[in-house]
Amino acid sequence: MIAEADLVAQLKNSKTQPKAFEVLVNTYKQRLYWHIRRIVLNHDDADDVLQNTFIKVFRNIDGFKEESQLFSWMYRIATNESLSFLKQKAKKQGISDEKLQDKMLGNLQADVYFEGNEIQLKLQNAIATLPEKQKLVFNMKYYDALKYEEIAAILDTSVGGLKASYHIAVKKIEAYLKTN
Repeated sequence: MIAEADLVAQLKNSKTQPKAFEVLVNTYKQRLYWHIRRIVLNHDDADDVLQNTFIKVFRNIDGFKEESQLFSWMYRIATNESLSFLKQKAKKQGISDEKLQDKMLGNLQADVYFEGNEIQLKLQNAIATLPEKQKLVFNMKYYDALKYEEIAAILDTSVGGLKASYHIAVKKIEAYLKTN
């Protein structure tokens, strides 16, 4: 595996960029896909958002200041792309963000790409009840096993605030699962 600093240098060099971008996509596509998928809940939508994420990364790599890890920067782009996608989708359908979330959860059971059982579906329903920031923090900590410092870099917030958000999210999910 290539060192991140070397990969960034290759991505910023027009001669090595095509091969470096292929390495970047192959290295991060699966992790980014699942991060996006947990936000948009639909395979086809996740594929679209993933593609948009990589296009933004490609177009903006020269602006990457290397103040954070490349991975954190891409996660931030993927998160923002996912949230923008959901807002646009709700607007196109003329429904609220909450109604869209309910509709997406209803479609999750019928999704041939959803491999979860009844318990995982209940967990997704519980996660859907969380406010946006708690949902993001919970998914990144629980599913992606990211450190609080990494999540803080992605969401541009404090570690202390994230710990509190995660703790509250866990309590809300536990309460939901006990009553439903």
